[in-house]
Amino acid sequence: MNSDDQLQQLLAIESIKRMRASVARFLDTKRWDDFGDCFTVDATLEAPEANLRWEGRAAIVQGLVAGMGEVRSVHHLHAPEIEITGPDSATGVWAMSDILERDSPAGPTTMGGYGHYHENYERQDGVWRIRSFRLERLRIDS
Repeated sequence: MNSDDQLQQLLAIESIKRMRASVARFLDTKRWDDFGDCFTVDATLEAPEANLRWEGRAAIVQGLVAGMGEVRSVHHLHAPEIEITGPDSATGVWAMSDILERDSPAGPTTMGGYGHYHENYERQDGVWRIRSFRLERLRIDS
């Protein structure tokens, strides 16, 4: 691989990292339109431990608004493993942690989770987006 190809790969990886950081921030700040724009129109989102699978950007946003709209959340991503697999495709695995706080009649309840996001990305019109997203939790603290 020549130095121009290496530079292009590094630039693609950095663009994916920035997009992915925005996804977490948009989710935590409830910026749903911006959040949705980070996914391809035909994206999928899975969370097997919660028995969730949504297909399509609209379904993903609708599902998260319903499930997370009233939840105070903080999502952190760590140690990205991103591989460019083609001129407009890539895969990634991210270590993650999150804290979710919900109001209830008995007072707020808090859950912390740890695990990995497994993702596929696609570049469309020069913009990297998530094509598939799977959350695999390793631990949940409540």
